[in-house]
Amino acid sequence: MKINLTRRGFLAASASALAAPTVLSFGSAARAEAKAVRVGYIADYFGTSLTAIASDQDLWAKHGLEAELKVFTNGPIQVQALGAGSLDFGYVGPGALWLPASGKAKIVAMNALGLSDRVIAQAGFNSMADLKGKKIGVPEGTSGDMLLRLALAKAGMQLTDVEVVKMDPSTVVSAFASKQIDGAGIWYPLVGVIKKTVPDLVEVAQSADFFPANSFPSAFVTRNEVAAQDPDTVKKMIAVLKDANDFRAADVPRSVEITAKFLGVPAEPLITESNNGKYLTSAELIAATKDGSVAGWLKGLNQQFVAFGKLKDPLDPKDYYLGDLYAG
Repeated sequence: MKINLTRRGFLAASASALAAPTVLSFGSAARAEAKAVRVGYIADYFGTSLTAIASDQDLWAKHGLEAELKVFTNGPIQVQALGAGSLDFGYVGPGALWLPASGKAKIVAMNALGLSDRVIAQAGFNSMADLKGKKIGVPEGTSGDMLLRLALAKAGMQLTDVEVVKMDPSTVVSAFASKQIDGAGIWYPLVGVIKKTVPDLVEVAQSADFFPANSFPSAFVTRNEVAAQDPDTVKKMIAVLKDANDFRAADVPRSVEITAKFLGVPAEPLITESNNGKYLTSAELIAATKDGSVAGWLKGLNQQFVAFGKLKDPLDPKDYYLGDLYAG
């Protein structure tokens, strides 16, 4: 199967160890009694850290699971695999959360709030207004796309005020480096990669400019049938994710080391990525679930998905986020 490089596939494509789909199995200590689950991840810090920690700390066996881990390059492919019955749980970034909102999957747990997105410009362009009429490269439907639209609106501009060039992330990197485009809606660690070639690039907008009114959460999802027919397994998966999440929140540098080892990649780009996230403890995520904050994050994304034309009538978050199970 051909898999294109997308938002969270850069490290997977750049690491020879992950050049082909990889399947790993964990949880053998309690294999006889453990529930077998197929879990997807994306080969970068946000998309792998909890999976890597769960494996390193033997959390699968602790909570009665035997995990078969499969690497993917993006969230939509995982949701597609969920629908086909070849995956039980997966990880999706904010740009793919329109799929649960359209009923394609259920969210079992929130992961982190990403602050890694940027609108960047070539030297000499210092604001969004400066980019009027210029070529802006962006991977369509990603959080980079979302940030571009938010930044334009804040500047009193519309998408039609710039020349949007839709391209995949790797093409954004090469096109910006060769000055084929004037700006881009893209994210770290790819911004860091571009800076090595274009050190004088200008960051004209960043996701932190719009936080907390606009948040970019990533999440873990499950197949609709698993949510409906096997809540016990969902609870076990949530328990694994909570333990791994609290490990990460308590020691992000150590979690970077574990993730780099798991992926077989240098730690440097993961460090950069980890510095551009907000990591809540499980207790804080439970509180955010109960007070409606998580629903607010998801509703905010849904408004953007409607504006993008991805969705016409998104579901209410209570219908696709299993918050009662997470907070229980």
